[in-house]
Amino acid sequence: MDTNRKTRETISAFADGELPESEHELALASLREPDGRQTWDLYHRIGDLLRALPPAPGYAPALSPAFSGRLAARLAAEPLPPRRAPTAPASAAGALSAMPPTLAPPDGADGAQPASGATACALTRIP
Repeated sequence: MDTNRKTRETISAFADGELPESEHELALASLREPDGRQTWDLYHRIGDLLRALPPAPGYAPALSPAFSGRLAARLAAEPLPPRRAPTAPASAAGALSAMPPTLAPPDGADGAQPASGATACALTRIP
């Protein structure tokens, strides 16, 4: 299988909470690379667009109400994936690896001032 495709599939499954715990380290390693961070950001933007009601002006293309309604109905009809019972991590490192990271907006994008020495994107935990 194409390595880039496998990486994208791993990141997608990780973002959806469907990646086996045994593969979390692989996903986190992928997210340390620029291509992995770009893929993570893209998948979350796609999700944001699909959840946006109505789409934010200038952020998403204008879709006909009929299309949006059909898409919403099809998504609502899809079964949700089964939830796995939470397990207690054996260590602090295990606890950190169990939290799916999200990319923070670029400095200043949310109106906040970056901390001294901060990078443009940082992995953060969203409750």
